Amino acid sequence: MTFRSIEAVLPPDNLHFVGDGFRVYGILGRKEPLSMKRMSPFLLLDYAPVHYFPPNNGAPRGVGPHPHRGIETVTIAYKGKVEHNDSTGAGGIIEEGGVQWMTSGSGILHKEYHEKNFSKKGGEMQMVQLWVNLPAKDKMTTPKYQNINNKDLSKVELENNAGSIDIIAGEYEDHKGPAASFSPLSLFNVKLNKGKGTSLSFKESHNTGLLIIKGSVTINNSKKAPTNHFVLFKNKGKEFTLRADEDAIVLVLSGEPIDEPIASYGPFVMNTDEEIRQTIDDFNSGKFGYLD
Repeated sequence: MTFRSIEAVLPPDNLHFVGDGFRVYGILGRKEPLSMKRMSPFLLLDYAPVHYFPPNNGAPRGVGPHPHRGIETVTIAYKGKVEHNDSTGAGGIIEEGGVQWMTSGSGILHKEYHEKNFSKKGGEMQMVQLWVNLPAKDKMTTPKYQNINNKDLSKVELENNAGSIDIIAGEYEDHKGPAASFSPLSLFNVKLNKGKGTSLSFKESHNTGLLIIKGSVTINNSKKAPTNHFVLFKNKGKEFTLRADEDAIVLVLSGEPIDEPIASYGPFVMNTDEEIRQTIDDFNSGKFGYLD
């Protein structure tokens, strides 16, 4: 069998704080080979590896009010709890094992911070936040949320006690994830027991990558990928195999590229510089609403 070719296994770097509550590696969207275009429709990936936050009796750590337009943000909680509020009056808690899929569309202000009880007790935090591009025709869609609890994910048990797959978006063997997207994509958490493995297959034209959340895996019986590393596949071949060298969790991303111009400025991603200038004007004139 000819496996899907691996382009690179990339170690994490650029560890930094976003606000005072999220200690992250900037995985996607910041430099080659993982530019905003390379893994389209996934523009950016911030990964907060396991980090202990001590008890805090003051204001919960986090990120203050900030805007978005033209994208979706997908937050996956592996450890800890995150609370959020926005300029539409909506808010909620992303529980451990859950996902929040926010469509910023035409524009929204929101803030994200440690859930108050988690903040008071302290504990380990581990999160992923993805920016998913919106096609030009959907850039100005009405903002909305998809709040997905862990129990609502589609779960598939693998044969031979190999482990399981949690499907956030897309399909695996006729099982469909609960999240709706504006372009074709797949987002899975693959959980493998030590020494066990599975295979996955995606369209050759779809950009595909893996983030090793826990443990380490061997890909295509040849290439090892340790914890916190990102695996970038070439658009050559469809199927690849994963085998867990130790108990492992792997975030799998695959999607149809959005072959449109990208104009980005901070939290805004549009198609032209003119649209960016209009977005800044709209934000400055209060069209995104207000949030304390």
